[in-house]
Amino acid sequence: MPHLTRSKQGAANTGLRTRFGVPGFAHPLVAPAEWAELTRPGTPLHWVVLNVSDGPGSRPDPHCLEAAGRLRNAGIRVLGHLDTTYGARAFGEVISEAHRYVDWYKVDGFLLDRCPSERAALPEIRRTVTTLRALRDDAHIVLGHGIHPYPGYAENADQLVTFSGPWSDYRWSQVAEWTADYPPERFCHLVHGVPRPHLEEALRIARWQGASTIYFTDRTDHGGRTDPWEAMPGYWDEIVSRIGTGVSE
Repeated sequence: MPHLTRSKQGAANTGLRTRFGVPGFAHPLVAPAEWAELTRPGTPLHWVVLNVSDGPGSRPDPHCLEAAGRLRNAGIRVLGHLDTTYGARAFGEVISEAHRYVDWYKVDGFLLDRCPSERAALPEIRRTVTTLRALRDDAHIVLGHGIHPYPGYAENADQLVTFSGPWSDYRWSQVAEWTADYPPERFCHLVHGVPRPHLEEALRIARWQGASTIYFTDRTDHGGRTDPWEAMPGYWDEIVSRIGTGVSE
């Protein structure tokens, strides 16, 4: 039984509408079936991340352009992947990549991956987010902390990734109490290595911790040597069915 701490209103929100936030598959030439599957009618998606080549790449990629276009034509939000390297990357580099994503792929927003979480870094992230919104005023901004950050970050983005990691950690995870001040739509959990028999348990943890955007996969990182998000989970049809019809309490 995972250790959960959520004492305020919203601890068990039975009206929670869970959807997927897809952190990015492999290149469309490598994973064509995965990209095609995302446009299947009825797939419950909040957003899909486009990561061309550790960012937008040096020139437009026609295969990524086609994949992003199909998603956007299907009404699916596409986010450009921006690596902030925990605050170490220069502001100008991040914004330059954002410009390329907008110019080439018409993205609807951005995932700031490896986002810093400490209070001291908040002003620089606030500056980055403000600039991104000026670049595209309706941009959907997701801060990819992977942990619970200093609470002030919640006022500067549409969503926060407050967990990103393996099932072995997630099943015993705790939620920060301050998150109860915000609706579940503000939080996202990305979990790899979730065995099929524990899928319902994982979904229950997300509901109780108040995260309405999730991505669970049985793929693993093999000790950090592989990217668990590059391929679709083996139980994709099952989890789509569970979420698409409304997961029972």
